[in-house]
Amino acid sequence: MAEIVNLNRARKALARKEAEAQAAANRAKHGRTKAGKANDTRAEARRQALLDGVKREE
Repeated sequence: MAEIVNLNRARKALARKEAEAQAAANRAKHGRTKAGKANDTRAEARRQALLDGVKREE
């Protein structure tokens, strides 16, 4: 026999799962501190300076 499924519970469980996935995406996108962003900016500037320093002149 088939398992009996409460459609309200199934619908709400699906909504919760989708909301959690959206929350995880938002945390990844917006959940960084100002210090973390500044650190990445400094690291990128340092990397660019290193690359510019080893370029060959044509």
